[in-house]
Amino acid sequence: MRLNLSEALEIRGVRVFRGALDRPSQEALVEAIRALARAAPPFSPVTRWGRPMSVRMTAAGRYGWFSDRRGYRYVDRHPSGRPWPAIPAPVLEIWRAIAGLDRAPDCCLVNYYGEGARMGLHQDRDEADFDWPVVSVSLGDAALFRVGGAERGGSTESIWLQSGDLAVLGGAARLAYHGIDRIRFGSSDLLPKGGRINLTLRVVD
Repeated sequence: MRLNLSEALEIRGVRVFRGALDRPSQEALVEAIRALARAAPPFSPVTRWGRPMSVRMTAAGRYGWFSDRRGYRYVDRHPSGRPWPAIPAPVLEIWRAIAGLDRAPDCCLVNYYGEGARMGLHQDRDEADFDWPVVSVSLGDAALFRVGGAERGGSTESIWLQSGDLAVLGGAARLAYHGIDRIRFGSSDLLPKGGRINLTLRVVD
């Protein structure tokens, strides 16, 4: 896994590393995620209001994320009842390089955005300790990433995330509201059928 961390910028305190992953590294990650998805097939969760989410998801590590009418939460098993697969080694390399921490993440969420998929503004606050960052990896189609403050409402800023970009929500930006307004479907040829894969790494306990 080759990482280029020389081109960094900030948006509302979120660090974005442009082009951190070269094409071979992106392709290696996609292969690792395909193997993960065979062990833990992606599923379509519903919100607590019973509406289906537009993204499909799966996970790796000690925990995955799940949503139904009971609410949003981490769970230790795939909906099939099987434990989540281990986080792929190339993904852990990114965590170590970006987070600079000895502790491994407990969870790698994998979200797939197809045509028309989005993710509303939300906080990542189901973890026990907000001192640990959330590290995000973008693969495939470009996505319009929107970031606000730690309180709902108020102004926001947006940036297009490209395939191979990394983003880190830490420090004052750890609880920033953020989301994906839309993707440019077909803007990348990394995934043969188009779409975007987003990996997010978190310490849960």
